[in-house]
Amino acid sequence: MISLDMAWTPLGRAASGKLDSPTVRRRHQKTSSMASEPSQPKAQRVRPVPAVSRSIAILRLLGESQPGLGVKAIADQLGLVPSTCLHILRVLVSEDLVQMDSATKRYTLAGGMISLARSVLEGGSFAQRVQPGLDRLAARHGVTAMGVEVTQHQSVVVLALSKSNQPFRLHTDVGSQFSSLVSATGRLIAAELGATSAQLKKIYAAIAWDDAPGFTIWRNEVELAKRQGWALDRDHFVRGLSVVALPVFNARQQLTHTVVAVGMSSLLDGAAVQRLVHDMRTEVDALAGRP
Repeated sequence: MISLDMAWTPLGRAASGKLDSPTVRRRHQKTSSMASEPSQPKAQRVRPVPAVSRSIAILRLLGESQPGLGVKAIADQLGLVPSTCLHILRVLVSEDLVQMDSATKRYTLAGGMISLARSVLEGGSFAQRVQPGLDRLAARHGVTAMGVEVTQHQSVVVLALSKSNQPFRLHTDVGSQFSSLVSATGRLIAAELGATSAQLKKIYAAIAWDDAPGFTIWRNEVELAKRQGWALDRDHFVRGLSVVALPVFNARQQLTHTVVAVGMSSLLDGAAVQRLVHDMRTEVDALAGRP
């Protein structure tokens, strides 16, 4: 079995199960600022709320640290005053979002996080609606199929997943969040920005590739994605893998989600990709209620 010991997402990658990381966040901030250069509706001003930002940073950090961390380690990594860090942790513990091991004094995420995640995934959500289609795509084409949410900051969250029946594994999990404009979904996002060539060049420079395609090739693929309504990344994000993504728009024609399929390039020649795209489009149309 070929095991790709990494988390995969159409837009970025990081160690499996990590919510985010300081490095990924910095990359996200850089990419987001570049992506916002094209003319867009003026964003609503968000007033900083330090306590909320610190709480979220602590949750993200604990999500990266499987053995858990003590108060000093958390404070040092996030640049917090230890007493402030401790007060926030106590509140998070009281809300069942964080738990403390009384023997080691280490903090880890608690079951309350699962309840919050379940509220997103249940109740007629996109994840529930897309899952049957992902299962069909994975079974029919031997791909790993995913339903992905595109956030307002051009990051993505894996909401639904169906594993490939081929002898290889892609290590990603529902709930993984990543920031970048890499791979097939990245081309779809870039296609919706209305960016100039110069702006696209800045966006391209911020992307982390396994084997970069070159700016001109990537820009042409972004334009092609806009025209044909789907995008392909072959061997650039990860050598040996091909990624296909189709956009899902809301009622205001805003890109909110993508349906993604990833498989071994050796098994996805041109004809196989066309068959895959045809079936993916059928599933996307079903999500939108189109016949």
